[in-house]
Amino acid sequence: MDKGIFEETDSGTPQGGVISPLLANIALHGLINDIRNQFPANKKRKDGSYKTGYQPAIIRYADDFVVLHEDYDVILKCKNLIAQWLKQVGLELKPEKTSIRHTLKSIEHDGKTIDPGFDFLGFNIKSYPVGKYHSGKTPHREILGFKTIIKPSKKKILAHHEAIKKVINANKNAPQAALIAKLNPIIRGWCNYYRTVCSKETFDTEDHILWNMLRAWTVSRKKNRTPLIEALRKYFSYGRRGKWTFQTNGMVLYYHAETEIKRHQLVRAEVSPYDGNWTYWSKRRGIYTGTPMRVSKLLKKQKGICPICKQHFTPDDLIEVDHIIPKSKGGKDRYDNLQALHRHCHDAKSKNDYLYDWLD
Repeated sequence: MDKGIFEETDSGTPQGGVISPLLANIALHGLINDIRNQFPANKKRKDGSYKTGYQPAIIRYADDFVVLHEDYDVILKCKNLIAQWLKQVGLELKPEKTSIRHTLKSIEHDGKTIDPGFDFLGFNIKSYPVGKYHSGKTPHREILGFKTIIKPSKKKILAHHEAIKKVINANKNAPQAALIAKLNPIIRGWCNYYRTVCSKETFDTEDHILWNMLRAWTVSRKKNRTPLIEALRKYFSYGRRGKWTFQTNGMVLYYHAETEIKRHQLVRAEVSPYDGNWTYWSKRRGIYTGTPMRVSKLLKKQKGICPICKQHFTPDDLIEVDHIIPKSKGGKDRYDNLQALHRHCHDAKSKNDYLYDWLD
C-alpha cells in the first residue's frame, strides 16, 4: 500500500512486517561509518586554523536516515556517496522521499524553493531566529543566533486528529465509559511518543480540539429541548481538569496536557547493552524515561548496585523495591527505608524476614 494505492507484491517482505526493520539494519550496516570516513575529521581554514567536527552527522533508524552538515556541497557529495553505496547492495534512494533542506532558512534546490525544517520519524526539526539569551551555542560557547526546536510534525498531528475523530464518530451511541476506554490508549500512546520534545503547546492545543470534538459528541446525543449546559453537565464534571472534566463512574479521560515533558537521555556513542559495561547501563536506568520515579531515585542512591548480591543491575534485570525494615515490624514507607533489589534477592530476603518472625 503506497499513498492509498494497493500494489501486489510477489516477493520480499510485507509492508509493515516486523522483520522489515531487521533486514534493513542488516543491509545498511556500515553505511554511516563508510560515508563519514570519506571526509576528514578536521578541515583547514584559509587562515590556517582547523575546523573540528567536519565529518557529517548521520542518524539512521532502520531504512530512514538523515544527513546533517553546514556545508551544502558536503550534503550533495553525501547524497552521491550514499547512492553509490546502496547500489552495491541492490538498493536505491527513492527520489520522492529524498530532499535537501536547511533548518533555518529557505533554499533553492532543483529549481524549487524549499521551506526551512524537515520531518523525521514523525518529528519536525526546525531552527528559529532568537535573541542572545535564548540562542543555542557552539561547544566553544559562541552564540549562534538561532535555536533548534523539535516538535511533533503537522502530518502526525493531523493523523492523530483523524484517529480520535474516527473513534468518537464510531461511538456516538456508546456509553461514555466505553468511549473513554477507547480514547485513553490512543491519547496516552501518542503523548508518550512525543513527551521527550517540545510538545507542551501541542498538547494544550490538542486538548482544546478534543474538547470541541467531545462537545459535538454531547450535542449529537442530547434531546432537542434539553439545554446545552445541562447536556454538558451530564458528561462533564469537576475533576482532574477542573470544572469540565470528561468522566463518569470512575472512568476519567486522559488529557494530553497531563503528560509530563521529560527529555530523553542520549546513549553514549559506541555503547551497547551487550558490551559488558553494566555500570553505565545500571546508572542509565536511573535516569531513563521508562523507569518508575521511585526505582530511579533508588538506583541513583545505590549507584546501580544491588545491596544483597553486590552485583550491578543490568537492563534486563527485574528490579523490585524492598522495605529494609519490613512494614510488619514497623518499617516506614520512606526512602531511607527502601532499597532496590533484584527480584531473586528480594525473594530471598523476604523469606529470611518471615523466618526470623517465626523464630521470634
